[in-house]
Amino acid sequence: MPPRPKPKTRRPRKEKPCPICTQGIEYIDYKDLSLIKPFLNERAKIKARRTTGACAKCQKQLSAAVKNAREMALIPYTTR
Repeated sequence: MPPRPKPKTRRPRKEKPCPICTQGIEYIDYKDLSLIKPFLNERAKIKARRTTGACAKCQKQLSAAVKNAREMALIPYTTR
């Protein structure tokens, strides 16, 4: 039997700085659509943290703001 190849080691990912924290934003307002829109994909779904680079605190505020904006009909629930 031939020897087994060594498994490739994974390099640790470089942490992205949170785009919301770096701008110095403390509270995400649901009426600020220019801030919210980059965190939504073309189907109006909230993008994942690993995609956007948002920290957990900001992602939680962002999801609450998006849900409020949807309820107030500022952004659609989904688009087809």
